[in-house]
Amino acid sequence: MARLFYPAARRDDVVENLFGNPVPDPYRWLEDGDDARVREWVAAQDRLFRAHREQWRDKESWASLVDEVSSFGVLEPPMVRGPVMFLAEQRRGDEQRRLLVVDAGGRRVLVDPMEADPSGHTGLYAWWPSREGERVAVQMEVAEQPGSDLIALDVRTGEIVDGPLPRARNTSVAWLPGGDAFYYVSRVPDEELASGDLRLHRRVRLHRIGTPWQADTVVFGGEDAPDHYYGLTLSPDGRRLAVTAAAGPAPRNDVYVAELADPRAPRFVRVVDGDAVHARVLPRFLADGRLLLVTDYQAPCGRVCLADRYDAGPAAWRTLVAEDPEAPLDECVVLDGPALARPLLLVARARHGTSTLTLHDLADGLPLADLPLPGAGIVSSLRTSVPHGHRAWFSYCDAGTPPTIYRYDAVRGRTEREAGAATAGQTPAIHSRRVRCRAGDGTAITLFLFTADEEDRGPRPTLLYGYGSFGMPMRPWFFPLAAAWVGAGGTYAVACVRGGGEEGQRWHDAGRGPHKHRAVGDFVDAAAWLIETGATTAGQLAIYGQSAGGLLVTAAAMRRPDLYAAVVAEGPLCDMVRYERFGLGCTWTDEFGSASRPEQLQWLLGYSPYHHVTPGVRYPAFLLTGAVTDLQTGEAHVTKMCAALQHATSGDRPILMRREPDTAHAASPASKERALTADILAFAGEHTGLSPAWAAARLHETAAER
Repeated sequence: MARLFYPAARRDDVVENLFGNPVPDPYRWLEDGDDARVREWVAAQDRLFRAHREQWRDKESWASLVDEVSSFGVLEPPMVRGPVMFLAEQRRGDEQRRLLVVDAGGRRVLVDPMEADPSGHTGLYAWWPSREGERVAVQMEVAEQPGSDLIALDVRTGEIVDGPLPRARNTSVAWLPGGDAFYYVSRVPDEELASGDLRLHRRVRLHRIGTPWQADTVVFGGEDAPDHYYGLTLSPDGRRLAVTAAAGPAPRNDVYVAELADPRAPRFVRVVDGDAVHARVLPRFLADGRLLLVTDYQAPCGRVCLADRYDAGPAAWRTLVAEDPEAPLDECVVLDGPALARPLLLVARARHGTSTLTLHDLADGLPLADLPLPGAGIVSSLRTSVPHGHRAWFSYCDAGTPPTIYRYDAVRGRTEREAGAATAGQTPAIHSRRVRCRAGDGTAITLFLFTADEEDRGPRPTLLYGYGSFGMPMRPWFFPLAAAWVGAGGTYAVACVRGGGEEGQRWHDAGRGPHKHRAVGDFVDAAAWLIETGATTAGQLAIYGQSAGGLLVTAAAMRRPDLYAAVVAEGPLCDMVRYERFGLGCTWTDEFGSASRPEQLQWLLGYSPYHHVTPGVRYPAFLLTGAVTDLQTGEAHVTKMCAALQHATSGDRPILMRREPDTAHAASPASKERALTADILAFAGEHTGLSPAWAAARLHETAAER
């Protein structure tokens, strides 16, 4: 194949001197998405992508397969407040989720975003029911618009009783008893900020139903903590409020607690200094006033502690459930309904990548029972009734099972599938294996391998996925993209590299900041292992990552371009020298480092993909995807990386950019999400030789066997 002709992108002689380091940036002009020259160039790239997509042989088959394996229905556990259950449902054909309520009057739709916006671009982002279940605060979002207003609804009538309250993106809500007021988090108005100020400037405010938002009292936050995210938790009696404050996704946070004698003027006491303990601490109040603390303080894999007094420091914490060094703690819920003889604690852990559920006595933490699960899969989103209950709901999935809702009843001692929470979708039988390979420094790296049969026959087309940032653990989740790839006869692999949270906080620390290069090295070593063991070949291996995972795979491709046939980076970070200037990058310096500090600049330059593109290298095929307006990472990463690769590559494999309007960084109307998934699979299949031609028949055979 002849070398492709790409839309011309001028290369400027922009070289920035940073602490004595000359840093070239020839495509900085592409950062200005409003510039007519940039719009012309990206429009040409759009035409190039569409022309290539027309040549993909199996694009329709992949689209059909993705539709078959996609799951629908109620995919996450309910919120139960008093006598009312709140459920989110997405049916086949729906672009967005609907909010349902189940109460004495039956099951009905409370919020349907499609009624407000038939285009499908407005989505149900989050909802917070009042403690009595009579009102609910709802947040709707229009794809990649920063508004994110809050409204309050009467649950019985569905009428809006208050709002909108503006600038509430990434908020938290805590209702006071009675449902007439709540605390929430909002951003300072833009007009009050200095030009170019990228800080978050969040405040915790008290809002009373029926009063104008301009009168809302600021109860927490200020210039001393301008870039913190706040989480809000109220005690069961409504007399105390806890605020967690974290600088972005940093692996530590402060905890403040206040008595609410006057809800308008709470006096906060800092009970946890995140910089001092250097740990995550998540508080919740028990009915007797004590604090239950889920933390990795002096326990990298997590433990559960009790504080008899809310103003007690870490030295006074009492361990209730000790750390298990081989099973990181995921989450826990308290069951303390009046029907129980004693309060209980339900704890979810991940042992070797799969979940366990154990029941403990809340008084002393002693284990009482191991709860059976439907299989060797993943439990997530433990929820129980508020303020008190004896039932817990959770989501279960595995590689071949879409998310399914289960209910544990502590009085009956039984776990059952939740009625009415079934999911749709035909999925192939998927077999999973957990294997270990060695990184270059000898560290054992876990890989999950998913195939359509138990036989280890190879080599075969393989799609290798990774993330490796923010302590996010990789688990054998159900993923429609993976199910479709495996259903077509390929191997889907997940590399649990350092920087993730698969083995607790130490594993995260080993791949962040000055050690981020280790995450990249682990991923490269995992790819090499797949080839060396005969599972695949360099001509059959594609790699895929999303967001920070997009950084991982593009950096890996710069380090060893010879290992891969194709690279797919969805919403990636690529220019790590300037990432702080785009989207929410300014809040991620604890994870990656800051170019404003000489030592940390060297960390970033050591692996920044954009700065490691080398002219004359035969690069694999690249598909860089992203939203036209990306409020998380910024769209310049995709445009600059695409231009650099198209200029540099000496090979004939295409370097393509797929931009999507009217979508978000990680959430879109359902049809657009499925279309993106199908394009990713078609691109990867085109360059690795995987065709889904026989997959549809296999799916129907599997369904018939079931």
